Amino acid sequence: MRLLPLACPLLALSLSAAPLPAQETPIPPPPAASSPAPPGAPGVTVIHAGTLLDRPGRPPRRNASILIRDGRIVSVEDGFMAAPEGARIIDLRDRFVLPGLIDSHVHLDSDRAGVEGLMAGFTDSVALRAHEAATNARKTLDAGFTTVRNLGSADGITLGLRDAIVRGWAIGPRIVDAGTSMSTSSGHMDDTLGVREEFHEILRASGSTCDGADDCRRAVRRQIARGVDVIKIATTGGVNSRIGLGLGAQMSEPEARAIVETAHMYGRRVAVHAHGTDGINLALRVGADSIEHGTLLDDESIRLFRQSGAYYVPTLSTVNGYLERLRTNPNAYTGEVRRKIEWRIQVTGLALRRAVPAGVRIAFGTDAGVSLHGRNADEFLLMVQHGMTPMAAIQAATVNAADLLGLAGEVGMIEPGRVADIVAVRGDPLADVGVLRQMNFVMSRGRVHRQEP
Repeated sequence: MRLLPLACPLLALSLSAAPLPAQETPIPPPPAASSPAPPGAPGVTVIHAGTLLDRPGRPPRRNASILIRDGRIVSVEDGFMAAPEGARIIDLRDRFVLPGLIDSHVHLDSDRAGVEGLMAGFTDSVALRAHEAATNARKTLDAGFTTVRNLGSADGITLGLRDAIVRGWAIGPRIVDAGTSMSTSSGHMDDTLGVREEFHEILRASGSTCDGADDCRRAVRRQIARGVDVIKIATTGGVNSRIGLGLGAQMSEPEARAIVETAHMYGRRVAVHAHGTDGINLALRVGADSIEHGTLLDDESIRLFRQSGAYYVPTLSTVNGYLERLRTNPNAYTGEVRRKIEWRIQVTGLALRRAVPAGVRIAFGTDAGVSLHGRNADEFLLMVQHGMTPMAAIQAATVNAADLLGLAGEVGMIEPGRVADIVAVRGDPLADVGVLRQMNFVMSRGRVHRQEP
């Protein structure tokens, strides 16, 4: 702190001595915000791919080569090119190669839910949960998901993990992080729901609630100051909300509009948890960038999706998480939560069946944390079961998800200039999308994370 008074006069002196620019000299615009360069593997690598889906949505190529230098793709060429001197060759001539997958909706800080998850929130230290998040991040990368959007972690655990991965201090996917998810008081993100009043004051310190337009603007700015990449809110109740307030709208339009306008002012997109039709349509009217879950779409929802270009993230895998936990422990969820889960299981996929033929833009997202981390690719089976082709489901987890996350120029395709996030499987996922659950090669930022014979 004592250096500051010494440095300031020197700075002032240097500024006063600098000549003023001529009046006609234009003032340069401020620099655009940029993300840190990926810590790609140094050197040159050549991948020989038997089948290459370099641009999902277009037909795959047979017998192609990918040239990678310092973590970025330099070229993609037909045939098996001769490697430059000193380059590493990775032989995937018997594999189907495609871009690293993207999960647009995860919660890395926990693999527990229901009563177990509630108790862990009171008993586990922040440090212990940080290790849990790191474990889940590694599971996710093992599964071939090289980028995720983490939609909610109040303790700052995943913000720290995001930065640690960029610095090479931890192993995991690229993380686009929302910090603390927000709702109104008694909304889905209110941590006090179903908890004794003696704990309410402590729980409210997380900053997960806001009430009224001005308070909601302040709440967004607080998250921006923490360094979040995206804002996550809930305009409706949730299946896992611990009291029976239903799944309809629980945020007013002025509150939601204030959040979206403030986030967009700072260049941040807004992901909206919404189940009920009223809360879905409210969010789309005020300019939300994505709707998460979107369980009860109507004709107006479809019209608003198409008008705004917002993405729909179905998160069908939540059903797998519910069923698996209930098989293990019939009392994993209690009361109102159990009743809402039973309803959610019955209606899962119906909204996707409406959205696909209507041309709504779909991005892949699992809600992993409700479902199990490392099992993200199970979502592909459910997407195909409920109306998508395998190619469309893969597009949702690559090209579309990259666009939603604001990373369209970095990931989602295998083409020159993009980061070398590349995965491979045996079999043809365009014929059987289920083969994506057996990932046997994963490259993240040009570094081989997993390679099986």
